[in-house]
Amino acid sequence: MNGILLRLAAPLMSFGEHAAFRYRDTIGFPTRSALIGMFAAADGRSREEALAPDPDTGAIPYTDLVFTVRIDRPGHRHTDYHTAGGGRPHKEGLHTSSGEHRAQKASTFISHRVYLADAVFTVAVRGPDRLLEEITERLEQPAFALYLGRRACIPDEPLLLRAPHPDPVAELLHRVPLSLGAGPPPRQDTVPVDFVWEAPPAHVPAADVHRELADVPVDFTPTRRFHHTRRVWRTTEQLPIALAASRPPTEALTAYIQQDTP
Repeated sequence: MNGILLRLAAPLMSFGEHAAFRYRDTIGFPTRSALIGMFAAADGRSREEALAPDPDTGAIPYTDLVFTVRIDRPGHRHTDYHTAGGGRPHKEGLHTSSGEHRAQKASTFISHRVYLADAVFTVAVRGPDRLLEEITERLEQPAFALYLGRRACIPDEPLLLRAPHPDPVAELLHRVPLSLGAGPPPRQDTVPVDFVWEAPPAHVPAADVHRELADVPVDFTPTRRFHHTRRVWRTTEQLPIALAASRPPTEALTAYIQQDTP
């Protein structure tokens, strides 16, 4: 399958795994749910219609996509003490799950929300050509604002690195510049970089399952949110030291994007 290449970077981002109620966690890399949600937002789909079946074929959108994540910079975890609803009149405050207003003495909802700070991920997205073309067009001119897990987490530029490409995974391994947190190690030919694979590469044994994640979206509707599970494999790959060039990452990425451009 052909694919496109994305760079996910921002001061803060968050990809919930077991997020609920007063504690909103984050996993250490972009989830399938977050990526599909971003594509649906770019396409102008509401939460209720984001995964609505095609009326002609019955196909669920985005199910044919395959993701490979390169963890350029894992970032560090930051926990935000978050309040909502406080200081407002009782009948203008927050609602409970049943639709009623929260009791006045509990009108302020306190939660702890975990973010990844200063993280960078490069993602290969493979899928059918027509679907990739539509995603590319929408990412360049999104209908709704794009964000990385939470609405306050606006992605840096560039977001879209290249589309389409016949072998985006090879680009991750051999050509796309790295955005490391520190300079490359001296006197070494390679640098170790972690990958998360949705379709395991040939060198990963089929039985070597890293973990199962409940991040395959079935319904984004706030009152009916539900996810299926998937398997992912995690490896550490030795990438050419040339990808971690000493020049600023933005300059290196600009040069990469301009390569092969008519």
